[in-house]
Amino acid sequence: MPGSLPVVVYPPSPTGGRRVRVNGEILGLAHSVTDVAEFLHRAGLEIEPAQVVVSPLIDWRGGGLDYWGPEPGIPPG
Repeated sequence: MPGSLPVVVYPPSPTGGRRVRVNGEILGLAHSVTDVAEFLHRAGLEIEPAQVVVSPLIDWRGGGLDYWGPEPGIPPG
C-alpha cells in the first residue's frame, strides 16, 4: 500500500496492551516497547528497544510509546 508504514502500533485496548501490525499482519498484543521489539525481531526486523522509540518505520496511533492502557476508569474484563 503506497505511503503506508510497514509497522503500526495501535491505540491501547480497554484492558491494556497495544496490537502490533507489520505489513498487514497482526503479530500480537504488546505491553511495552520491549514487546514491540520482540515482535519485530520475530518478523525478521532487527531492531533494539531503543530504536523502536525513534524509528520512522513505526506509526504510533492513539497515544505515544509511554501509554499502554488500560483506559483509566475502565475495569479489566
